[in-house]
Amino acid sequence: MTAPVRADLAAELCALEARDLEVRARLAADGSLFDGYAAEMEQVHHENAARLRAIVDDVGWPGRALVGAAAASAAWLVVQHAIGDPAFMRAMLPRLLEAARRGDADRAEVAKLEDRILALEGRPQRYGTQYDWEPTLTAMTPINGVEDPGSVDARRAAVGLPPLAWRIPPPPGQPPPADWHARQREQEAWARRAGWRGAPASAEASPPAPARRR
Repeated sequence: MTAPVRADLAAELCALEARDLEVRARLAADGSLFDGYAAEMEQVHHENAARLRAIVDDVGWPGRALVGAAAASAAWLVVQHAIGDPAFMRAMLPRLLEAARRGDADRAEVAKLEDRILALEGRPQRYGTQYDWEPTLTAMTPINGVEDPGSVDARRAAVGLPPLAWRIPPPPGQPPPADWHARQREQEAWARRAGWRGAPASAEASPPAPARRR
């Protein structure tokens, strides 16, 4: 396999991903990951996004040709987790789309980023990759549903994803919210305050717990 052109940059991107996943695993183990947006996790996401923004400003999107597949995927994860920065996530989507067109990014990862943005905006997803608890708290379903459900599996196949599972079991160790309706209100308030939907909410609310898949 051809070595990355920028091994130093590849190592840095993989380190950003490792820090994110280490903190996530630790907070999941003590349960605090699922009680709103843990302050430590939010800080990691913010700092990682700031560093990636500087990298993109300097060299453009760090795709496979520049840093290798693993580091390119790490860069995507930084964007995927930057939920507190709508402008950054939206700005990176066209860069990733262009990279995917030239084979420099994973098409399935780009689909997941597009879906996450749509879900955070309160709109139906295109591919159905982002899940959260259903009201019965027995399984998870795609957040806000999907547009044109009859053709979703064709869209998924086009980016290398398997057919959509409309209901999935929750990840091991992830507890359901104590009150599903209260959780929905908190998520809506946070999405407005963060700038994903309409005007910022006037009331304070905890950001959403990261129940969604990568």
